[in-house]
Amino acid sequence: MGFNCFIKFLLFFSSLFVSTIELGVAISSSYIFIDIMSSESEEQQLSKKAAKKEAAKQEKLRRRQEAAALASAASSLSVEEDDPYSSNYGDVSLPELKSCSQTDAGQWSLAISSMEWTPVGALTQDLKEKEVLIRGRVHITRPVSKNMSFVVVREKGFTVQCLVTTQGEGVSSQMVKFVAGLNRESIIDAIGVVSVPGNPIKGTTQQVEIHLRKLYCVNKALPTLPINVDDAARSDAEIEAALLSGDKLPRVNQDTRLNFRVLDIRTPSNQGIFRIQCQVGTIFRQFLLSEGFVEIHTPKLIAGSSEGGSAVFKLDYKGQPACLAQSPQLHKQMAICGDFGRVFEIGPVFRAEDSYTHRHLCEFTGLDVEMEIKKHYSEVMDIVDRLFVTMFDGMNERCQKELEAIGRQYPFEPLKYKPKTLRLTFEEGVQMLKDAGVEVDPLGDLNTEAERKLGQLVLEKYDTEFYILHRYPLAVRPFYTMPCYDNALYSNSFDVFIRGEEIISGAQRVHVPEFLAERAQACGIDVNTISTYIDSFRYGVPPHGGFGVGLERVVMLFCALGNIRKTSLFPRDPQRIAP
Repeated sequence: MGFNCFIKFLLFFSSLFVSTIELGVAISSSYIFIDIMSSESEEQQLSKKAAKKEAAKQEKLRRRQEAAALASAASSLSVEEDDPYSSNYGDVSLPELKSCSQTDAGQWSLAISSMEWTPVGALTQDLKEKEVLIRGRVHITRPVSKNMSFVVVREKGFTVQCLVTTQGEGVSSQMVKFVAGLNRESIIDAIGVVSVPGNPIKGTTQQVEIHLRKLYCVNKALPTLPINVDDAARSDAEIEAALLSGDKLPRVNQDTRLNFRVLDIRTPSNQGIFRIQCQVGTIFRQFLLSEGFVEIHTPKLIAGSSEGGSAVFKLDYKGQPACLAQSPQLHKQMAICGDFGRVFEIGPVFRAEDSYTHRHLCEFTGLDVEMEIKKHYSEVMDIVDRLFVTMFDGMNERCQKELEAIGRQYPFEPLKYKPKTLRLTFEEGVQMLKDAGVEVDPLGDLNTEAERKLGQLVLEKYDTEFYILHRYPLAVRPFYTMPCYDNALYSNSFDVFIRGEEIISGAQRVHVPEFLAERAQACGIDVNTISTYIDSFRYGVPPHGGFGVGLERVVMLFCALGNIRKTSLFPRDPQRIAP
């Protein structure tokens, strides 16, 4: 029996159902009229109010019966009427997802076994009329009718519109219903033919459309999610524009984003941020390897402070006091003692400072370099110069789509930098500030406001947002920093700035053990806790220097993101240790 006939049949007989309520009054339906004579005495007993109440009861009962008939019809259809195209859609079974053998393969395994995967970002007009297999998330579904629905599929920040219609090959109305009912963020595999619409597609990155033939749900997401990816991807400008027009769009605050970070990092901007971060690490490694550096891996559990001060995470190490390394400083120097000449490391760094700022974390990824110095500590600055110009050039060339995705949510101006990086002495920087009316201690460190002001002055005078400031006062540098030969109040050290904020600290190191011990004691460090470090210099070591930079801070400042938590995948600050 066909679906439409079956429904009419049930509706017809449900309308004939006679419900006797106290008075035994027969209710007539819209399909048939039954005239039953009642005695005059019974008619007189029914008041108009009671009649209306009874009629309302019967109408309610009729609607319930009709709904039950429809539900029964749908249930019967699913059980009794097989969909000839049922193998073209559905949920993938757990046994299939266990990488079952071909002999035990189900409809999903068989459908995808002979096809190559096409990334959503690679779907272009060149693939017109080609059959493709894609995997992605259900970004949104837009049902049009029981015979047609759209579904937008998202993968790695790229989106494509897919159409499923009963006019297509191997598509039933049941398949359309299945697709329309998919939960957002569910993982699906889809097979279809690429089409190029006549008009531009709004709301997707790819300007093609896939006419679906098969679709399988690999993993279901919850029907209701803690945050909507669309809401998390919305820019402040969009929200403000909506308010001006009388609409109120949801704004996802930072804590909510971080609480549900696994959803937040699915946005196009976050996909761009962490792919750019990947490029920073890759360029850092490739450049240094090309310059003769060796990558090393140093311990993060150490007996004493590596930077001095009390901002360390202390712990018990099998009954001995220990702490998490504030940097790989001591061990990368020891690697120079071991004749590696030039070394670098990419690894975690731990700082226990109670810094509740936009640029500090308790754990971050350090990019550290140490190298032998032949003549002058400027050799270290030469590496910094060429490394970061290469890095900036590489990001601009390789990450255009990612930068555009970030800019759509967090608009920013491209970083201004020169092929040859500007270098100023600390004294020159202090003088620029004084000339602008900013008083600073000539032998003290620059605070955040002074750094920003100096960055503004440098931009105005030299048209660059990336520069090196060197010859810092010795009093504000770590114990292992070499003093200047011509003025013991200053040191052979430097900081590097992007957009008015410090990202790198570097220096020539003290490599004479007696002087090193003297400097450590002067900075309040127990020499016994770093005795192996000092002793390593007693066996002969060349002059050397190096620097360290935070990976997250580089990306934050290059993209002008304003908060380092945006560039840390799962940030750790004084108030957050999860997720």
